[in-house]
Amino acid sequence: MKKNFTINLTVLLTIVFLFGIKSEISAQETPEISTKGDFWNRVQFGGGLGLGLGNNYTDIMVAPSAIYNFNPYIAAGLGAQYNYVKQKDFYQANMYGGSLIALFNPIQELQLSTELEQLRVNRTFKDNFGSASEDFWNTALFIGAGYRNQNVTFGIRYNVLHKDSDNIYGQAFMPFVRVFF
Repeated sequence: MKKNFTINLTVLLTIVFLFGIKSEISAQETPEISTKGDFWNRVQFGGGLGLGLGNNYTDIMVAPSAIYNFNPYIAAGLGAQYNYVKQKDFYQANMYGGSLIALFNPIQELQLSTELEQLRVNRTFKDNFGSASEDFWNTALFIGAGYRNQNVTFGIRYNVLHKDSDNIYGQAFMPFVRVFF
């Protein structure tokens, strides 16, 4: 119950933040992408880092990615991800894999995205009765929308393949922050 409250609060704060941003912030211009030039002038690198610490709880995430800007409206790329999660004396997981991402920017401030993610999950549960291990692949297909200000996008995404009974994510909706340089 506490986990759902925390996730729902995060989603609510993200939505409030997205709609509470003043329009003056978005008045900054994003550099134009040249229609001519070499490959590397159109590539951007970025990704995400995550750290969650709590009472005997650790969650570390590293997710580098790169995109290729076909034009100012469309980009696509690849990402890698590694997560380590541990709840002392109860649960431990290592998750690693990759993703394909497509971005569409119909206007400068709006970014729509699709992301296909494939993660290998190795997790172990422990309790007073023993332990159990699971090794499996988890596939997620996220559809998202976010507010974009230059190289940073804040938004929310929805996993259309989410199943409560067999998934590593607590719910289908997830807030995100995406950064590319």
